[in-house]
Amino acid sequence: MPSADRRLQPRRKPRQVRAELTRERILTAAAHVFTEYGYAAGTTNRIAERARISIGSLYQYFPNKDAILAELMVRHIDRGALTRTDRIDLSAGSLEAMARVLVRDAIDHHREDPHLLRIMIEEAPLSQELLDAIDRHGRTRVGQVRDLLARHPDVRVRDLDTAAELIVSTVEINTHRLMAHPRTIPVETFENELVDMVTRYLRGDQ
Repeated sequence: MPSADRRLQPRRKPRQVRAELTRERILTAAAHVFTEYGYAAGTTNRIAERARISIGSLYQYFPNKDAILAELMVRHIDRGALTRTDRIDLSAGSLEAMARVLVRDAIDHHREDPHLLRIMIEEAPLSQELLDAIDRHGRTRVGQVRDLLARHPDVRVRDLDTAAELIVSTVEINTHRLMAHPRTIPVETFENELVDMVTRYLRGDQ
C-alpha cells in the first residue's frame, strides 16, 4: 500500500466541543464548496468563507485543501459500516434477500452526493488517516460478510474468507463506479443484476 503524505495530516485535533464544531463546519463547508465549484476551484478561501471563519482559523485545523478532502474521505468511509445486518433473517431468508441487503446498503451509502463522491474518488490524496480508515473499513466489512456467509445454510462456496473478500470488493467497486459516474442504466437495474450475480456465486451455480 502506498505511504501517506505527511503534508495531509490535520494540524489540530479538537479536544473541546467548540473546536470539534468548528472542524465539522470546515468539513461541511468544504463538501458544499467542492460540489459547487469543483476541486480545482474549491479553494481554502472559499471554504473559510462558507464556514464563516477566517482563513487563519481554517489553517489551525488543516494545512491545505488536500488534507480537508482526505478527511472528508475518512468520514465517508467510517460512515459506511454495514447497517442492515439485523434485517437479515438467516433462518428464513433466502440467499437473494441477503445479497440484496448487502447491495442496497452499499447503494444507499453512496447515493447522497454523486458529485462529491466522484471528487473524493478521483482527487483524494493518501493521508495516514485515510489509509488506516480504508484498512479498518475493509477488515470490518469483510468480517461482517464472512459471518453472514458462515451462518447461512444455503451458501456453497469453497472458501469463506475468499468469498467474503470477493463479495465486498465486487459490490463496492461497482457501486462506486455507478454512483460516481451516473449512466443510462437505472439504479434498480444495477441492483437487480448485481444481486443476481452475487446470489448465483453463493449458491455455487455453474
